[in-house]
Amino acid sequence: MPIHYDAVGDHVVRITIDRPEARNALDLEHFQALADAWRRFRDEADAWVAVLTGVGRSFMAGGDLKTYIPLMSSGAADIPEEARRAGTDAVLRRFALYKPVIAAVNGPCVAGGMELLGATDIRIATPHATFGLMEPKRGLFAGGGSTVRLPRQMPYPAAMEFLLTADAIPAARALELGLLNEVVPEESLWERALDWARRINTNGPLAVQATKESVLRGLELELDEAYAIETAISSRIFATEDAREGPRAFAEKRPPQWKAR
Repeated sequence: MPIHYDAVGDHVVRITIDRPEARNALDLEHFQALADAWRRFRDEADAWVAVLTGVGRSFMAGGDLKTYIPLMSSGAADIPEEARRAGTDAVLRRFALYKPVIAAVNGPCVAGGMELLGATDIRIATPHATFGLMEPKRGLFAGGGSTVRLPRQMPYPAAMEFLLTADAIPAARALELGLLNEVVPEESLWERALDWARRINTNGPLAVQATKESVLRGLELELDEAYAIETAISSRIFATEDAREGPRAFAEKRPPQWKAR
């Protein structure tokens, strides 16, 4: 399997990009498999948090420059719609996924890897990881979401440093610029990612997903419209069984038993 999807317990799944011979660059088959993994995660009720990582010492190097990029830059009118859709769904561009995603960045995260990173919620990296949107160095455009996401996620000058220089930036600098949550030793990466997932999963899963939904939908709207969505989502969550269980568990001095309903 080019993309591994594994349930690792405690409502956590691990999605692993496995193409180390190409530094985890994706051809069409791999883009389709990654898109399928996101759809599976979205639709599985028992999966609450995903951890995304790569095999070996590379996270993701974007689209394969020998196959996928020539296909997409050929200008051919008969490029299959599935090829276009797989590329955007794989990096979660205009893909409604409200479950939390943690990136465990184990090496270079460039081009499409950076595009995908911008769609994750918690980001942990090893010291040797590097980050960059390298497309302009090849005369290409980073069209997987980064020109929209980064200026919304980072201070404008920091976002433009990534977007305009097309340089590879070390993990320490990426942390300083606010792209990452933390940098950890390589041997601690997986356990730290699981720790983040477990911390998230102590909370009500419907409340967590609704929080992410409100944030992502609100970012696309004017303030009054975003408040209206927040109010509607709040009403939906307060009507759930979990919203009654949380206060009841607090009063009874016991951990809540979430039902995700």
